[in-house]
Amino acid sequence: MFWLRKNVAENVNGESVAEKVANEAEGFYRSGKMHCAEAVLAAVKNEFIPEAGDELVHLASGFGGGSGAGCICGAIAGGTMAIGLAVKDRKAAAALTKELHHWFKEQYRVTCCKALTADGKKRCVEFTANTAGKVAELLQKK
Repeated sequence: MFWLRKNVAENVNGESVAEKVANEAEGFYRSGKMHCAEAVLAAVKNEFIPEAGDELVHLASGFGGGSGAGCICGAIAGGTMAIGLAVKDRKAAAALTKELHHWFKEQYRVTCCKALTADGKKRCVEFTANTAGKVAELLQKK
């Protein structure tokens, strides 16, 4: 099922964890200070592994724009790194990563940055926010 902000359970503040993470990732991306991979990783890290240093986000710096080659979407790369950071069991992390990729392909048909941005990067903020929200949702279920 596609993660939609309006269809998630709310916490006491009226905002779900997934929505909070999605909104934070969107804000990071829109600020221009982070690209898709950095924004997803930073937002998920802040919610699920706050003790991890902010320097950790620099690990994602090479993944924006499809890692310079245009293939894997940076939002997916950032989400994959966030899952690996939050889930210590390799098999569980691999299963969640597979679920994330499957979900992304259901929603957007492909995970290739070049294909996703063939008409420009106008949807990148959507990919970033929705991927961050989906990662948060997956981690909450774990």
